[in-house]
Parts: sequence; C-alpha cells; structure tokens
Amino acid sequence: MNRLRCLWAGGLLLGTVSLQPAHAVDVRAIRLWAGPDNTRVVVDLSGSAQHNLLLLHNPERAVLDVPGAHLAKSAHGAPRGAGAVKTVRMSRSPSGNFRLVLDLARPIQAKSFLSSPNAHYGYRLVVDLAGANSVTRAADKPMKAKHAPSDARDLIIAIDAGHGGEDPGAIGMNGTREKDVVLAIARELALKINAEPGMKAILTRGGDYFVPLRDRMRRARAQQADLFVSIHADSIRDRSIDGSSVYILSQRGATDEASRWLAERENASDLIGGVSLDDKDDVLASVLLDLSQSASLNASQVAAERVLHQLTQAGEVRKHEVQQARFMVLKSPDIPSMLVETAYISNPQEELRLRTPVHQAKLAAAIHQGVHDYFYANPPQGTRIAQLAAANSARPVLATAGGAGGASQ
Repeated sequence: MNRLRCLWAGGLLLGTVSLQPAHAVDVRAIRLWAGPDNTRVVVDLSGSAQHNLLLLHNPERAVLDVPGAHLAKSAHGAPRGAGAVKTVRMSRSPSGNFRLVLDLARPIQAKSFLSSPNAHYGYRLVVDLAGANSVTRAADKPMKAKHAPSDARDLIIAIDAGHGGEDPGAIGMNGTREKDVVLAIARELALKINAEPGMKAILTRGGDYFVPLRDRMRRARAQQADLFVSIHADSIRDRSIDGSSVYILSQRGATDEASRWLAERENASDLIGGVSLDDKDDVLASVLLDLSQSASLNASQVAAERVLHQLTQAGEVRKHEVQQARFMVLKSPDIPSMLVETAYISNPQEELRLRTPVHQAKLAAAIHQGVHDYFYANPPQGTRIAQLAAANSARPVLATAGGAGGASQ
C-alpha cells in the first residue's frame, strides 16, 4: 500500500512523499480550480508516482517535483492562473524530474496527496492551497436579503451544492454532471429563500470548485446556520429508477461523530450550543453533546418530513419516508441537517428534466416551501419568523358566504 506522509523542515512544507520506488509515468493534464478561500491544482497521471512539494518564499511559490515523470504528447499546456495561483509553469528539474511551479499571489498553507483512480479519473496528484484564515472565513458571503428588524434576527439557511471542481459527481448518459445541476438548484433555492422576509441564505460553494466535506459543515457553523440543506442528484445502475428522496443522519453516524468530538475536544475550538467542550470532564462533555445531537436530529427529522412532503407534490418520489445514512455533511451536532437527492441523474428522462431551468426551479420551490413550512410551524425564539408566525396566528379569519372560512349568516 502506498503510504504518504507530510514533513516540515526549516519552516518550509515538504509535501507528501510516496514510499514506492520511482517509475516513469506520463503527466496527462494539469487542472486548476479556484474557490474564494482555497485553490486546488490537480495533475493527472498515467500511474502511481512519488512526489515532493516544497514552499519557497521571496517570491512566494510552490514547487512540485515528480521523479521519473514526463509530459505526455497529448497533454495541453499549463492552465491559466486563478485564485492563489498567479501563473503555472512546467519544466524539468536539474535531476530530470517533471517540475510544476506555482507562482503564488500571497503566502499560503499547502498540502499534497496522491489520489487513487475512481470512476472518472486515473491517478492524480492533488495540491491544495489555502490561506491561513480559510477555516474561519470559509463561507461565501450571503446573498443580499431583506434584513430583520433590530429586535429580531434572520434565520440562516446553509445551502450545500454537492461535489464541485474536479469532483463532477454522478454523470448522466447525455453527459450531464451532477455538480452543475445541483449548483443551479442551490442558487435558485437561495434566491427564493432570500426573497422571503426573515430568511437569509448562504452557499457552501458559489461556483465550480471543490470544498472538503468537513469544510462544508464548518462554513455553515461559521455563519451560525439554523438549517443545513445539501443538494444532490443520485445515480444507480438500474436506469429505470427515478424520484426524489430525503436523508438525515443515522444514529450510528451520530454516535461515530460524538466519539470523534469527545476525542478531539481538547484541541478543538468548536462549540456545542455555545459551550466549549475542551474544559469539560468526559461525563459532562458527553451529556452536553448528547443533548445537542438529540435536539438536532429531532429537528432534522421534522424539517426533512416537510421537505419530502413538498417534493411529493412536485413530482415523483423514490422513497416516501425520510431515510437515514452516515453522510459526512450531516454530522454537525448543533445544526439540523438534511440531504436532498433531487432525482436520479442516471435515469434518462430525469436527466433531461434536470437540465432545464424550469425543473430546477420547481425542485427549488418545493424545498423552499418545505423549509418555510417547518420554520413557521417551529419558529425559533428571537427571530423575525417567530414574529411573523405570531402575527399570522393572531390575524382573524373572515367568514365568506359559502366559503371554507365559516358558515354564512
């Protein structure tokens, strides 16, 4: 098994180093994806390879050496710079290795790793570049929304478009990529949420770039989200299967996450309901975490049922009950979270519908209505939605002749 490790020396990051012996491989392509807080560079290879990553200063640059590798004749030139990368240069090092030089716009943190083949790509060397404050300022800025009055706050809805960047997600028979479809639906959902007084949307990714799964959770928590909704479009071997489904975190997934938080709490700055775990003994920390998770899971179930009901009204539903799974993005202990599989992109008819703005808007409208219904039935105290819900319930119902509002006089 190819083992990787990260080394530090003299203040410079020596990137991951494969323990396998070097052998000749082709560099087939170099791709670059830039997000608001991180930049990912991917080197497509014909096989496994050793590599070394080094950060240099004055000027700032990252140097990736791949021993024994050479640029394939079919490879295109270096991509244009974007994000933290000003320019990308390729050459051969004095020792004959393939060398990739990334001229950087600012000092960064970097890590690299060798990724094994998957359904879409072969071996890849991945270089992730991030600023020092990327975790704390990771969330995209919320779209402009109607602001709550000074005595009440807006609800924050975190909308997570799955996949992105080098990860296309599922791909339909006609080449439709899941990452593109779900981003379009997420943007449409954000517009609908922001059009409603008392609600504000944030996107965990606002463009075609990759965001690690735990960073998606952190972005929602950094914005103090009241609800997390992850948007996907599933695929399955049987192309006749269609319909939507909604997931929340399974109890096993919650237990696994609780163990992780308890094990790492001394080094973590995360909070549970506004209370830090790092200074609590095991029993108290476990109780606080259990209370937070239980409340979050219960709210997730109720909110997911509302969304699933609206999806049932909007079209075909594959599973008529809320499902449970151990999806990583659903593991925030203090944020109600759900994952919506909007359709099966592997189904040819659903793939065609998913490509159309009309159907994307229809799915977004169903999710939005479910979110709306949940919060008006369960308005958090101190929010504008709580004020509006109270005003609606206090409003008298006028009787009309022959109408449902009451008997005619």
